[in-house]
Parts: sequence; structure tokens; C-alpha cells
Amino acid sequence: MPHRLFGLGLSAVVLLAVPAAAQDYDRHVVFDNARAPGPYHFSLASKTGPSQLEYSDGRIPVETGHFRSPPNSLRLKWTSLYGGDWRVAIDVQHYFRTNDFDGHRLTLWVYAEEEIGPDASPGLILTDKKGASSPTIRLLGDVKNVPAHQWVPVHIALDDIHDLVGSTEDSKVDLRHLASLTIVQALDDGKPHTLYLDDIRIDDPSTVPHGPALAPVGARAKGYERHIDLSWEIDAEPGVESYRIYRSTDGKPFEAIGIQKAEIGRYEDFLGASGKTASYRIAALDGEGRESPLSEAASATTRALDDDELLTMVQEAQFRYYWEGAQPDSGMAIEVKPGDPNQVAVGASGFGIMAMLVGIDRGFVTRQQGVERFLKILHFLNRAERFHGAFPHYLDGRTGKRMAFFGKYDNGGDLIETSFLMQGLLCARQYFTKPTPDEKEIRDTITALWHAVDYDWYRDGKDSKFLYWHWSPDYGFKIHHPLIGWNESLIAYLLGIASPTHAIPTSLWDSGWAGQDEMGIAYRRWWSRTTLGDHFTNGGTYYGVKLEVGEGNGSDLFFTHFSFMGFDPRGMRDAYTDYFKNNRAISLINQAYAIDNPGKFKGYGADAWGFTAGLHAGGRPAPAYDNGTITPEGPLGSFPYTPKESMLALKHFYRDLGSKTWGVYGFADGYNETDNYFDESYMGLNQAPAVVMIENWRTGLIWRLFMSNPEIAPALRKIGFHKD
Repeated sequence: MPHRLFGLGLSAVVLLAVPAAAQDYDRHVVFDNARAPGPYHFSLASKTGPSQLEYSDGRIPVETGHFRSPPNSLRLKWTSLYGGDWRVAIDVQHYFRTNDFDGHRLTLWVYAEEEIGPDASPGLILTDKKGASSPTIRLLGDVKNVPAHQWVPVHIALDDIHDLVGSTEDSKVDLRHLASLTIVQALDDGKPHTLYLDDIRIDDPSTVPHGPALAPVGARAKGYERHIDLSWEIDAEPGVESYRIYRSTDGKPFEAIGIQKAEIGRYEDFLGASGKTASYRIAALDGEGRESPLSEAASATTRALDDDELLTMVQEAQFRYYWEGAQPDSGMAIEVKPGDPNQVAVGASGFGIMAMLVGIDRGFVTRQQGVERFLKILHFLNRAERFHGAFPHYLDGRTGKRMAFFGKYDNGGDLIETSFLMQGLLCARQYFTKPTPDEKEIRDTITALWHAVDYDWYRDGKDSKFLYWHWSPDYGFKIHHPLIGWNESLIAYLLGIASPTHAIPTSLWDSGWAGQDEMGIAYRRWWSRTTLGDHFTNGGTYYGVKLEVGEGNGSDLFFTHFSFMGFDPRGMRDAYTDYFKNNRAISLINQAYAIDNPGKFKGYGADAWGFTAGLHAGGRPAPAYDNGTITPEGPLGSFPYTPKESMLALKHFYRDLGSKTWGVYGFADGYNETDNYFDESYMGLNQAPAVVMIENWRTGLIWRLFMSNPEIAPALRKIGFHKD
């Protein structure tokens, strides 16, 4: 019996290595389908003169009536006339994908409404990340005639492109780093044509694995309010590259509705209403699109959920990013998906640790599964590279070696990411308190890692008034980025003062975090471009809400989340503010800005807000930075501060936009209704705050765990925190 891996059952295995073939999907697939109907966000279309091209908002349309990989394709509708021109660029460099494609052949599937003859093919130009562009080649390759109403594969070998007339050394495109495909007008045949494009990929016919012979097994379906969660066992046999999902409603024949990558044994089908029943079957596909037999059917019915059930639904789904989506060798959180599958993020892993504690406590997985996962993570961290006890921003999940993602100077310790990690680990130390050998090992290992962090070293000298973000064994404090609030760095100062082995002077809270000397003021002005709040304290009123601390109108919402997932600010204040009340003020200002909507972006309102860091977000609630993007992490991570306002947003994101915003790991990173842009990606820093902060609002679990560490209360007293 071929070996299979459980990709869904949270009660199944803790974590097993995903086969290499299953991780190759993003190394081959350039386009499979679009997230939303309407204009395709990652395209740019134009025409001149008498030629005709169908597009809107500068983008070509997504087609839902014809597809090879469900549920859609791209529609190219044109008429080429003498004296005119048209072109469509399809961007490949979106998300954090590495563009490390594997193969020497471009393959695309085409479908024509009417037969397209040899002289009607548009041209195609390929461009790589370095800017090298190929000569114009036939989009239809060596396919002379495309018959009507039939999907036809087009194969274009890279060697054939390089042998074309006009090809030079500068035009030798590196398909591994393909950046865009530009489709252009060719011969002016004067006839209208419609061509659908789908399954664009880079591969090598000699290495495409063949043969998903077995039907997927273990199909299960669970109904929620507006969607059904379908899951099955991942097939670890070589040759499976993806899965195709079939659905039947009201006894009708099964129809293909979607696809899933081979390493993910889960699919979310958004039906849009309660009381709907659907049955599903799944097929495994190889790299050539050949299907296995279909799985046994699994059925479920959507049902109305109360507010508590909605919250649990979101927590469980976003918890999966760190459980099912973890890097398999280390158990750590991947920076972004899709992206480099081995780039683990230290800070996001700290957030994921807190999210996993919530998952264990709520029964998403068993305590024993949690113990095994935490031991995997801690064994990895024990052997990973550290620099005066601090971890790098990114580690290679296979080796534990640093990844200098932000340039050569970023090849050492990152104190902020390490502090995010320690915040999570200290919560875990207080959770795993049973007198078993495994739980004792968890506690002892966390204590050793915590004691090893030399916060005092990251002052860059005993006379320094600041902590510094980075230190490199090769370049020292070359980056020299001081930690000066208001931002996400509060937790580094709190832990530095609390450190039992390498403590920093308590005075750094006032001189560094809240520093108001010339350097502190200049720093805040430099990044915020305003004098509002440049002395740390603010005192302004925005939309009727007074703000005590923060630059401008409070800036990004993640400032109110990242340091406060463990640190409970309720009922106390330092010399400057009550951080809980200040965080509530920033959240209310954030929502009020969305209601005001000075940029007149589509979709903003009382239930659609959230301006914070994201893959495509402007971040700050101010016209200069607002690009129309909402990041769900913003209001969901603010639940303790604004429960009513956050619940409004949650329900809107799910009930009104769920078909475009909801996926296997909960809400995707962001969306922009003005640009018809809906992320298909998830970020390690942004999935956990909803899990943790919703729990802090519901039960206070993570706040209680962190604050129970014996080092925290004395540090707060030293700083001068007192009851508000």
C-alpha cells in the first residue's frame, strides 16, 4: 500500500515530511487561476490605433465559463488591424514567490471560441527578473491551427527561442527567473478572435513525474456558516502535483470547482449561505494533468453559527498556518506562503507558538501532539545559529543556518525577532507545567534559550541609551538601527529589563523606548514624516478620539498587537500612558479613518477597516500611505480593544467577502476592492494575532501565561508601571 500523509486531520499526525515532489508546484506553475472574477489584477493591457482589445481598468478579464484548471482562466479577445497595436503583460513576480522555476519549456493551454489559423497567432515576449527579453515569438508555438471548443496544449522550448532570428546574448531569457509574459499584436488579419489561456507553467518533459494511479483517500467534509471545509490524506507517492475538487449539489453530476497544491490536503468551498448541502470527490493529478480515479464522496451542510462559533472557526483556521503549514524539518513558521518553503521566520514562529498554545487549549490538537511539536521546535532552535544568544530574522528550516534576506549586513542577530520568539516561548514555559520528562525538557530548554539572550550586548556599549536591532559577527553594529518607540519594540525593552542573566538598565525604558532627546525626536520624524508624536507622547485628538502616545494618528495597528500578544497592559500605566486604553484609541481612530475614507476607496466603512503592515498594504491610516488595501489582521488582532468593532469587520470579511478572502489558513493577508485585488497569500506575522488576541479577549489565556513568568512583574515595577 503506498504511503500517505495526513494533511488535514488535526487529530492525526503531528508533522511529517512533505515529499519533495509535492513542494514543486510553485516551481512549475506560472498561472493556474485567479482569486476573483473581474479584471485580472496581475495584468496590464493597452491598445492603440484601430486595433481592438477587451479590457477594463487596464486589465484583461477573468473567464469563469471556460477553464482547464477550475474555476477560471484568462480571456484574450482582440482584433488586429493595420496601423494599430495592442499588448497584455502578465506579471509573474507577485507575492513573495521566489521565481525559482524548474524547467526549459514553457507550456500553456489555449481554448478558442472559433478556429484560429496559422496567421492569427498573437506574439509573445518573455522577460526575466534581470530584464532580459526574448524576441517576439508565436504565442501558439508550433501549433498551426487551434480548433474551436477544445483545450489544446502549446509547448515552447527555451532552446527554440534562443535560436530565433534576432536572438542575442542579451535576449537569452532565464526561465528560472521569469518575471512577465507579454502578449502582443502580430499580423493584422482584421478578424475578431477569442482565446482563453490557462495552466501556464514551466517544466521539462523529461523530468515531469507521471502517474497518480490511486484515488485520494480519507475525504471528509465539515460545514460552517457559509463554507464547507474539505480535507483528505496527502499522497506521498511521487507523481502527484495537485488535486482537483469536484462538487455535486441537489443530486446533480459532479463538476470540477477548484484545485489544490499537492502539499495541502484541504480545500475551502465557499457556498455563500447556510442550509446548503454539497458532496465532494477528489482526484490527484500529475504534472501533465492526468487524473487518478476519484475519491469516495464526502458530504456536509452549512449551518448558521453564533458569534462564539465564528470566533472559534477563525482561530482554528488561522492556527493551521503554524500547524499544517509549518516547515517540516523544524516545525517553525514559514515567512510567507506561497514563498520559499524553507525560509522560517523567527518572530512569526514566536507568534505561532502562542497560536499553537491556543490550539492545544481549545482542543484543535491534543496536548501530546503539542508536546511533540514543541520538542521538535526546541530541538531545532537549540542547534540553530545564534549571535550573543539572539537569533537571525530568518533561518533555513533544514539546517538552522542564517538567511541574510535583507542584505549582507543582516547576517547576524535580530533582537526584535528574538524578542517576539521569547515572548511566545515564555508563554509555553508556563503552559507545559506537568511533571513529565517531555514537559520538563520543554521548560528547561526554554529557560536556557531565554537566559542565553544577551540583551545588554545589543546596547552597543555600556554608555548607550538605546537597544539596537541588529548585530553581525562580520559587520558588528553596521546597520545601527536604534529601537525607539512608538512601534513594535516595546517587548524588547521589557524583556531586556526582565532578563535574569543579561539585563539592561531600567533607565533605557525612558531613554530608548520613550526617548525624547534629539536622537529620539529625529528618529520619529525620519520614519513618520511628522512632528505629531515626535516626542513619544502625542496628546492630539483624531476623529474625536484622544491619543496619548504614537506618531501621527497612531500609525499601523500591528504596533498595538505584536508586543501585546503576551504582555497584558490592562489596568496599569507607566509614566506616559495606559497602553490598553492607548491601543483602543489607535484602533478606534483606524476604524474612523475607514469611515471617513479620504481616498474614496471602494469598500471602506465601519465594518471594513484595518490599516497595518501586509504584503500589499500601505499600512498607516493616512492618505499618503493608504493604497486601498485592507488587512484583516488589523481589526482581528484588535479584538481585546474593540470587540464590537472587530466583530463587525470579521463578519463582513467572512459573510460578504469570504469567497475571495477565506482560504485554508483563514483570512488571506489582504484585499483591495478598488483594484479587484484579493490576496492568495498568507504571512506568518499576520495569521497568529487573530488567534491569540481573540483568545485574550475570550479567556485571557496568553496574557495570563506570559504575565505569570516570575521575571515579568519585578521588571514592570522597576519601569514604574502602577495601577491606572
